[in-house]
Amino acid sequence: MKESRKGEFYGQTNKTINLEGITLTDTVYTQDKVDWHYHENAYFTFILQGNVIEGNKKEIYNCSEGSLLFHNWQEPHYNIKPEGFTRGFHIELEKSWFDNLEFNTTNLQGSINIANPDLKFLLYKIFKETTVDDGTTQLAIQVSLLETLSKMLQDQKLEISKKPTWVSEINMILNDQFSENLTLDYLSENLNIHPVHLSRDFSKYFNCSLGEYIRKLKVQRSLQLISQRKLDLTSIAFDCGFSDQSHFTRCFKEINGNTPSEYRKILFS
Repeated sequence: MKESRKGEFYGQTNKTINLEGITLTDTVYTQDKVDWHYHENAYFTFILQGNVIEGNKKEIYNCSEGSLLFHNWQEPHYNIKPEGFTRGFHIELEKSWFDNLEFNTTNLQGSINIANPDLKFLLYKIFKETTVDDGTTQLAIQVSLLETLSKMLQDQKLEISKKPTWVSEINMILNDQFSENLTLDYLSENLNIHPVHLSRDFSKYFNCSLGEYIRKLKVQRSLQLISQRKLDLTSIAFDCGFSDQSHFTRCFKEINGNTPSEYRKILFS
């Protein structure tokens, strides 16, 4: 089985940034299929544009724009690229980087398909830092990476702990219907849980209020659609459930730090 060395991905490399123990690679995938292989280092794959299918020994992931995967080192997998343009952003982390920080990776084994929107926003933030590339880039990337990994560990602990069934149920409802006009009564009725209990306990498991989480899901979806050049921002705003483009722009900037048009320029620069 082939081992991919540091910075080696299967396609056309747009940009590589080497920091101390960290390698960031922006790659356009050009091969229709990449057979079973593994990578020298642990790494994130963040799909910026297009689609890719990735399989490992346990699961198959159908990844579209905004999909985020984490692989520990030497985790075997394969890739299939459907027809069309696909671009991935990778962050490799050398074992020495974890060791120097005394970062325990016991709960980060194997391959992880990451759904938490907060983690995806952090990856967008890191990607934006690579386009600035000034004197604070390395520090900003390191801080965001540590925050990402810490949140991942928190999520992993939550997954293995006992939690009410309504937590996973409401997450499914919100991810499927975030663009609709959801009400507290509708959610509580479908989950068979009192509205007061739902409102009070939601933040325990999602680290924000119900309304804030729905807005995050809307912005997350908009980031995926922005990568498609043919869609105008007004259409994206309505598709994601925003009342108008100004509301979309305001929420987007509050969560992502810039406007939708500014982010589109960064993505296609």
